[in-house]
Amino acid sequence: MAARFLMREPAEASGWAAWDSFVLNHPESEPFHLSGWRRAIREAYGLPCFWLGAWEGGALRGVLPLVKAPAPFGGANLTSCAFAVGGGILAESEEAREALAAEAEALGRRLGVGAVELRGGEAPAEWGVKEGVYAGFRREMAETSEKRLLQIPRKKRADVRKAMEADLKIEHEAALEPFHAIYSRSLRDLGTPTPSLRWMRALKSAFGESCHVTLVHGPAGPVAALMSFEHRDRVMPYFGGALPEARALRAYDRLYWEEQERAALKGLKVFDFGRSKFGTGAFDYKTHWGFEPQPLVQRYRLVRASEAPDVNPLSPKYRRFVALWRRLPLWTANLLGPHLARRLG
Repeated sequence: MAARFLMREPAEASGWAAWDSFVLNHPESEPFHLSGWRRAIREAYGLPCFWLGAWEGGALRGVLPLVKAPAPFGGANLTSCAFAVGGGILAESEEAREALAAEAEALGRRLGVGAVELRGGEAPAEWGVKEGVYAGFRREMAETSEKRLLQIPRKKRADVRKAMEADLKIEHEAALEPFHAIYSRSLRDLGTPTPSLRWMRALKSAFGESCHVTLVHGPAGPVAALMSFEHRDRVMPYFGGALPEARALRAYDRLYWEEQERAALKGLKVFDFGRSKFGTGAFDYKTHWGFEPQPLVQRYRLVRASEAPDVNPLSPKYRRFVALWRRLPLWTANLLGPHLARRLG
């Protein structure tokens, strides 16, 4: 079956244009499938990228972005897609999907990785399945501000109204540096290594106007920050963080409300609240906004490893690390974080 398709990356600008056109026209696509995600990974991390396309007679029938990323405790995995919450195979047919999966497994064996992991999309039945860890949160936005408010359950709606009346200033199209300062502090407090500012700059460079930063300013300065992506008909708040004082100011509520309003004014239809782990505060927060959790499934194929890839900070083998990271001085966490984040892609 694979012989029906020529498996290769685009070799020239016209090929990449065809790739991005295929992605943007596929209803299940995400920003992680685009060539810009590849450029940002190569620029910020220098990791090997394999953007596999299934070509038939000069026409692109399916795509699969893969990154050979270091594993947390040594070795490497082939992941679709690294530093992303999604990815996986996009294809026009079952034949193209199976051919891409077979090529990914073969590539993983040639590279000697531990496993091939797909963070979305479909895979053959013999691939392993990870489920019960993450849920996605997405819904279509109502057509007016009043109706969008009514989409929010009563208790959270009251919080949003108070946030709208609070002494807060919203800054759209904000600079990356204040965003990263808040984001890195927030991740340190959660026990998670912070990606580098270089990674954020690479994403902004790759995605241009489709990537933007929003800040919420309190009386003493910025307290909450968000980097979002626009893709097809939806906005995706992706990297977000807040200082401790943001809670009393309800800055998070104001941040996400303003992001919805901005998106609606631009004609976008869907608010993609991203994925969260079951049993976390982020999971609960999104349900309080009235979003219904949709369980997500990840697929994998073991190559050299004996178990599925696992970088879940809630798992027992990471709990000690999380507790230690939370106690680090911020400057230490910011110094070490980018090196470790490279292994947590």
